Amino acid sequence: MWTDTHCHLDAPEFDADRAEAVARAVAAGVTHIVLPAVEMANFEAVRALAHAHGFVYALGIHPLYVGRAHDHDVQRLRQTLQAHRGDTRLVAVGEIGVDHFVPGLDRARQEHFYVEQLKLATEFDLPVVLHVRRSADTLLKHLRRIPVRGGIGHAFNGSEQQARGFVELGFKLGFGGAMTFDRALQIRRLAQSLPIEAIVLETDAPDIPPHWLYRTAPQRAAGEQARNEPAELPRIAATLADLRGLSLAALAEVTSANARAALPGLGLLHGPAAPAQVLGAPAERRA
Repeated sequence: MWTDTHCHLDAPEFDADRAEAVARAVAAGVTHIVLPAVEMANFEAVRALAHAHGFVYALGIHPLYVGRAHDHDVQRLRQTLQAHRGDTRLVAVGEIGVDHFVPGLDRARQEHFYVEQLKLATEFDLPVVLHVRRSADTLLKHLRRIPVRGGIGHAFNGSEQQARGFVELGFKLGFGGAMTFDRALQIRRLAQSLPIEAIVLETDAPDIPPHWLYRTAPQRAAGEQARNEPAELPRIAATLADLRGLSLAALAEVTSANARAALPGLGLLHGPAAPAQVLGAPAERRA
């Protein structure tokens, strides 16, 4: 049984076949999926999908969305966390963080939202799901000042020193489709050298497709699809199994245990509910 620790199932890319995508994932052995929110507008969508399909969810404001967030959205997030405090499927604050890759973003505003959401994670005793894109040092600086209950560094692509900084603070690091590319040397080195207890698996579906789904910009312009989905997780995991010299069965067991350690709410669940179709995703989303 596999655990996909990061999937945006509410994304519009899944509007045409969301229930079928879930069924494919379950058939592939992906029995637990974490659905992180990215802004207030999709809080209810991820919550509804988690309950409909027996998955879990996180609530937070993504750094790429703070530019259009209202100043009072942190307080609204607090109110939402309070309202759903007894919901066993709410397992983290996320996706939150800082992005130093996309040009033109207001870094001060990103940091403000990140810090305030770390405080909420502490208040509600929840782990966090972190967006870490060329921003590891900034995230670590604030985590050392505002200790939280661990969590996951999503799609990690920092240095080994930065990776160990997160691990020392009780975090697991997410590896997914990017790891399947032969030229992703740094990611593959980390996947091979970090303690196996520090690694979780993810798809970030519909984004970060593995190499067999990747399409160039001209191909996408011509209408070819590059959508990732949770059913790809076992094949993505095969890359990690090869790098580590592990069987797929052993890797599924240890990475799922790691996910439960990072997000203790996962351990309260006993398996997925019967798939059900729930639509109504927000108009746009970025991983």
